[in-house]
Amino acid sequence: MHFTPRKPLRSFKNVVFAVIAIFVVSNFVDSPFTRVLAPVSASTVSAAVSVENYIPADVPTSGDHDLDLVIARTGRDLGVDPRLIHAVIWQESKYKPSAESHAGAQGLMQLMPAAAQRFGCEDRNDAESNVKAGTKYLRWLLKRFDGNVTLALAAYNAGEGNVDKYEGVPPFGETQAYVRIITGRYGKTYHPVLTPEEASSYFNLLPTN
Repeated sequence: MHFTPRKPLRSFKNVVFAVIAIFVVSNFVDSPFTRVLAPVSASTVSAAVSVENYIPADVPTSGDHDLDLVIARTGRDLGVDPRLIHAVIWQESKYKPSAESHAGAQGLMQLMPAAAQRFGCEDRNDAESNVKAGTKYLRWLLKRFDGNVTLALAAYNAGEGNVDKYEGVPPFGETQAYVRIITGRYGKTYHPVLTPEEASSYFNLLPTN
């Protein structure tokens, strides 16, 4: 019986050709099969994670990283500079979630019951809820006073009615000191009213890489 010898080189060439063909098809032909097998981009996942947990280096810190993240995310989501939020919280409560004033204001941003209800804070001692509601109020005031930080802060402390009545910062010692201290810490007297996307760019609230 006569056997024809196999040619391993030819078989190897066939395998190489098949592998190359599969590579070409998988990379250049769009099909449900190739879409299912396509890996999720690691850079896309890491970018999403880094944005969620990103805090610009020049933003103050409370000493509590979790709280700092709440402030950074709230500012980014609502279009308010977290540096301003920090300045307000520092003056209002020195970062104490359970702080309460003699007038009945509570929490990190010292919300009165009416303001808490108005801006959706059910538990004023809950740090995240308090910061979100207080920042919503601050944004509302900035919009009302065309980005004038001085007037927005005066209204936050003494009420917008008093700012209207006196056509500026009311002649109350507490309010005048309040405005002076916070604007001094923040370093600005103007805060543009922007969309969250615009504010993230304007205030450099997103990672650069």
